[in-house]
Order: sequence, then C-alpha cells, then structure tokens
Amino acid sequence: MRDRDFADFTYGGQQDASGGRAVSLAIFADRPHLRATMREDAVGAGLDVAVAAPLDALLGNAGKPQADVVLLDCPLVDAATMAALARLDMQAAGGGTRLIVSTSVDALDDVFACMDMSAPLLLVDPNRAERVIALGQVLAGFPAARLRELSEDDRLMLLRLTEQVGQIAGHIDRLAPREAESPFARSSGSAGAVTAPRGAAPSGQSPRDMAAGRAIPLASTAALPEARSIRRVIRQRQLRSRFIEGEFFADPAWDMLLDLAAARVEGKQVSVTSLCIASGVPPTTALRWIGALVQANLFQRVCDENDRRRAFIELTGDAADRLAAYFGEIASMGALPV
Repeated sequence: MRDRDFADFTYGGQQDASGGRAVSLAIFADRPHLRATMREDAVGAGLDVAVAAPLDALLGNAGKPQADVVLLDCPLVDAATMAALARLDMQAAGGGTRLIVSTSVDALDDVFACMDMSAPLLLVDPNRAERVIALGQVLAGFPAARLRELSEDDRLMLLRLTEQVGQIAGHIDRLAPREAESPFARSSGSAGAVTAPRGAAPSGQSPRDMAAGRAIPLASTAALPEARSIRRVIRQRQLRSRFIEGEFFADPAWDMLLDLAAARVEGKQVSVTSLCIASGVPPTTALRWIGALVQANLFQRVCDENDRRRAFIELTGDAADRLAAYFGEIASMGALPV
C-alpha cells in the first residue's frame, strides 16, 4: 500500500442507522493473517474499518492518523520505528485518536518509552480474545456508546470484570493453536490467559481510597523498612505457589507496590517490563493495573535523565508515605506482613 493511499482515506466513519457517526478504525500489521483476523473482529464489533495495511504504510506517513482508533501490531522496533511511534503518539494525543498497540516482551520497554502522550492501550503478545477486549474498552470510551460517566468505583469494578471475562476468553482461545507462546507467559507460570486480580491494596483499601486519604493515617516520621525486609515479604508471597495453585493469590497491584517500594529503598529504577514480571500476571494484565495505579496517584512514569528514549515506573511520594505507614502499623502489631 502506497503512502498516498493511506493519506487519502477519509477521517471518521460512515453514518450509522441512528444518524451518528460510526467509529472508524485503521489496522496496521505486517502479518496478513493477523490483519485479516483483526478486520474480522473489528467488523463484528460494528466498526468501520477504513484501512488494513502493513506497518510501513503507517510508519512512512507524515500526516495525522486518519481514524478514531488505530490498531497497531509492532512486535519489533528499530530507531526508525521508535521515531514513527513517537510521532504517532504525539499526533494521536493532539487529535483525539485512540491507539491500541500490541508488541512483544522484548520490545515493550522501547514502545512504552516512546508513547507517553496519548495514553495508548498496550498489549503484550495478545491472543485474539485480548484484542477483542481491548477494542471493547476503547469503544466504551466514545460518546456514541451512550454510556454514563463512570465513577472510580465503577472503573475498578469494570477492570476486575474485564479481567474475569478475559480469563474465560483466554481459556477458550487456548483450545485453538496459538501463533506463538509468549516468553513472559513461560516465565510467569501462565499459559497466556488473563488472570483476574483478586484482593485489593493494603489494609483492604482500594488504590483510589488510598490516594484520596481514606487509608490508615500517615505518621510524619514513617519510613519504608530496609529493602531486604521488603524483599523477604516478596519471597514469602512467591513461596505460596509452591504449595497451592498460584492463580488463587493473584494480586498484581500489591506485588508491584512491594517491588517498587524495595527498589525505592535500594535506589534502583524499575522498567515497565521488570514491573510486569514482578506482578506475577501476564504483561497485558499488568499494564492495565499499572495504568489504574497511575490514575490513582500511586505510580508515576519518569524518564531516564541520561536517555530520553527510556522510561521507568516508580512510587509517588504519597504512595511511599502510605506504604511506610502500613509497615509501621504492621510492626507495631508484631504481625507478619503479607
């Protein structure tokens, strides 16, 4: 497909039966069978597929993304691809285009680093079910969906519901041959299904409650414990899976909070890939939780001062204070944190 062909397709979709404009979608993927599958699922979801083309058709285009939603498969990146993704990210942020970007574990840090303005929905080695769920999440954000504005409690509820639906869909998807198995799935002990998060943040509080000040009172002199103490808690939590099926203990928010707390004490920076591994769940699931925790003002994204092409995740000051207060409370009770 030539660049001018991509530049010529009309922004927006056709009028739907109710008189409103249908949501338009542009699909860019190098694998023909993957493009065909994406198109089939998008049409089934009621989207107007404006274009389905190889990745080069997008990366070589200097104009703005001409669709409401861009579905992009980018498992490998080089310098030119990263530059194009950064440009797409900036243009999408300015024009209101929603991006769904699937990538690989190896390329995740690079893709994450160069796409920080449009809040893209990132998927890592997704199966077909996860792509469909991502489309549904994006569609729910459009006014045409006629959805009421959701409260934070509603958003957390829908997040958990989405995880549960994804778990079921993932089991169904595994009945058919997979294109390839994710290296991350092997390292985390998962076959690629989306695992439903069970449990909440410390002390039974939701991340939103903690950020809003409804967690335990903060002690002005509270400090995080030594890193080795936090790491010991992490090892104790991981030990459970040796004796009882690990999926019963999936609590990615808490596991990532602990990992970032230990890294903060150690003075280390944590990449998004490393944090996904620490979560103990598949990376696409972990990325959704990272997004929720950023919105809750518990995590923050920081750029590498020496290399602007790299980005890390760390605790906010408020999150560090609250975790310090939590550990101080646990210590005063003589209890073992879990």
